[in-house]
This record gives sequence, C-alpha cells and structure tokens, in this order.
Amino acid sequence: MGKQRDLSTGIVSQIQALCQQGLTQTKIAEQLGISQSSVCKALKKNCSKRTNCSGVRKTSARDNKQLRKIAVSNRFKSTSELTDLWNKQTGADVSRSTTYRRLRELGFKSRVPAVKPMLNKKQMEKRLKWAKEHSEWTAEDWQKVVFSDESRFCISFGDQGPRVWRRCGETYNHECVKRSVKFPQSVMVWGCMSARGVGKLCFLKKTVNAAVYQDILETFLIPTVEEQFGEEDFIFQQDLAPAHAAKSTKDWFTKKQLEVLAWPANSPDLNVIENLWAIVKRKIRDRKPTTLDQLKQNIATAWEAVSAETCDKLVKSMPRRLQAVIQAKGAATKY
Repeated sequence: MGKQRDLSTGIVSQIQALCQQGLTQTKIAEQLGISQSSVCKALKKNCSKRTNCSGVRKTSARDNKQLRKIAVSNRFKSTSELTDLWNKQTGADVSRSTTYRRLRELGFKSRVPAVKPMLNKKQMEKRLKWAKEHSEWTAEDWQKVVFSDESRFCISFGDQGPRVWRRCGETYNHECVKRSVKFPQSVMVWGCMSARGVGKLCFLKKTVNAAVYQDILETFLIPTVEEQFGEEDFIFQQDLAPAHAAKSTKDWFTKKQLEVLAWPANSPDLNVIENLWAIVKRKIRDRKPTTLDQLKQNIATAWEAVSAETCDKLVKSMPRRLQAVIQAKGAATKY
C-alpha cells in the first residue's frame, strides 16, 4: 500500500475544531469521511501537548466522586461493569476507556487480590487477645519456638484468578482480599523450623488423623528438636487442625513432656513457616516440575537449601506480626 497523502490544512483545522467540541476521533472521522488513524495522526502532529487538543472532559468532579464511591462498593467488578453502573447512576454516557482513565486518576489499579482466610468476629477477638498476651515476648523468646505446619504443593500453579480495584495501601483491606477455602490436589508436606534452621521434612501419603500425626511427630519432630536444642527447653507450635487438637494427641504431648504454644484459629499470618513455604514454592516454580517425583525432589532440595539465617530472620519478625494484629484489631495482616 502506498503512502497516504497528507491532509490539507483545512481538514486539519476542521479536525481540531471538532475535537474541541468534544467529538471522539471516530465521530470526527465519520463526519469528515476520513480514517480514524488519519484523525489521530493529525491531532498528534499539530499539537505540541496532547492536553491542548483534547476534547472537553465528559465527566465532572461530581461524576468522578460518584465513580470513587462505586469502585469502593464494587471492588471485584470489571471495568465494563463499573462503566454500566456509573452511566446508570449519573446519567452520563462514558466509554469503558474513560472509566479506566478516571479510575487511574483516582488512584485505583486493577490488581490480583491478596488471599486470606475468612475470619469471623469471634476469631478476630481471640487473635487480638492472643497478640496482646504475647506482645511482651522478645525475639529471644520466639527463638525458643519450633513452628510447624502442613502445606500442599502443586505441579501446576494455575492462574491468578479475578482482579480487584484498590488504591495504594489497600492491599490487605477486608474488602480487597480473596478468600481461600481449599488447595488443589497435589503433594502434601509436613515440616517444622526454628530460628536455628529447618527441621526434617515429611511427605504425607495418606489423610492425617491423630494416630498418623503422632507418628509424624515421633519420627520427624523429635529428631529435629534433639538435633537443634539438645537438652535446652523449647516450645512447640501447631495450628488447630482436628488431628492436632485430638485428646490422644494432647496425651502424647503430656507423655513426652512437651510444651505446646496456644494458637488462635485461622492465623497463618502469625506462623513464620508460611513464609518459608512461600520461599520454597517460588524456587520450585522456576524449575517447573512435570511429575510428582520431580516435584518431591525439588521440594526436598529447596527445603534443605534454606539457611539458618533465613529462618532466624523470619522468627525475629514475630514481635512485628503481633503489633500488626493489634493494629488491625484481630483482622488479617500483610504477613
């Protein structure tokens, strides 16, 4: 295709005049019988600043304020859905592109929502109480704690899911986070760690009931604490899973004379081993395992590569985590 002929000065003047009247480039092109790309090129070529040749803004400050309210009330709506709501409530006739630009001007960005467990009022109250009760613990006190948890690793990490409209500083706001319920099927792993390093790793082959859990503790926890603490005292941390809270498991701890740290429900943000799992998952994600055997090998390799310095740094974050829970009044935190 040959090079397009330059528009005459008269046509360019008409384009600028119609643009000042608020017509879109498409409307101008239709009215003058030229292509939309020609209109765009003419405006760019003849304007030293884009704002000087832009049309009159189709929304007022009041309209933009209404959009802010709509976005805050409909965090998980798409741009098209927000546009429909905005047009309906204000009587305006704006496009999806205009809505997107106004949202950006208002400080909103479409992001993948942070995933946090669902917390009810009672659970938040217990988290707040627990955080206050342990707020006087120092980093040295937390260095005596052995943290434990199970985690599921996937061969395929899947997509990131729906996005959310939020502003700077709203990442962990209650209405901006995505709720997690179950993990996809794959490989379940139990592990423990302290400020002195990672413990022995256990790949779970069946459902963990009280008897299986006690066998895990006997086989993997006891050798770990003997190696890391010797004759020194330590405190064991676990969540409130049914196998952990079973009467026979409590009896097992009593028999072994092991102190167990009381723990609030649905509080992975207080367990530093969650961050350790995240580190391991990032490492194996880069390796892209394709079979379960490869996945297990990658997990074991990445786990063993975690340094004691990394573990100690995570444990030293506990006082800050407690303060974050207190400031959030028991709600989810950034950790």
